[in-house]
Amino acid sequence: QVQLVESGGGLVQSGGSLRLSCAVSGRTSDYYAIGWFLQAPGNEREGIVCINSHDDTTYYTDSMKGRFPISRDNAKNTVYLQINSLRPEDTAVYYCATPYVAWCTGHDASSFGSWGQGTQVTVSP
Repeated sequence: QVQLVESGGGLVQSGGSLRLSCAVSGRTSDYYAIGWFLQAPGNEREGIVCINSHDDTTYYTDSMKGRFPISRDNAKNTVYLQINSLRPEDTAVYYCATPYVAWCTGHDASSFGSWGQGTQVTVSP
């Protein structure tokens, strides 16, 4: 069973940057996809980006393009989400997840079967 552990969240001032990490373990295939989501207080979980392992193709939600570069280190089984130019409205719990299939199929949270525990990002004005 795949396990995902996010880290790197914290308190940051508006305009700053953070790099979140998603460590992946327990997978049974060399091919997998990782999606990043955020959930602000009182809101539903919202997709940011998904990356395929076999070709590093990335798929962004339109509203998230530009400030959330994603990268991966296959040797470390870790996927990174950089968040630039942070704003108070970015305050949320950030999750990584794997879809039920081995490739990105969109940003619907219901298509993702394994989730990490989330990491809190708080942006002060």
